[in-house]
Amino acid sequence: MKIAVRFTDKEELRALPILMRHSAGMMLPDDVYVISEEAAQALRGSGVKFTELSRESSGPRLQGVHGERI
Repeated sequence: MKIAVRFTDKEELRALPILMRHSAGMMLPDDVYVISEEAAQALRGSGVKFTELSRESSGPRLQGVHGERI
């Protein structure tokens, strides 16, 4: 599952080394990161605070539709 998150500037500096080890995530405009659930757990375990913006939907998907917006 992927999660879209945002950090404060201070927390982003603390988060980057953890993200480098735990996630093949991506950074979007406006400093939004898309990370794995495992990376989020590692961040929480290290005391890094972040705002969760969105989660990947686990609801039914339309047949023939590719991709998913988070």
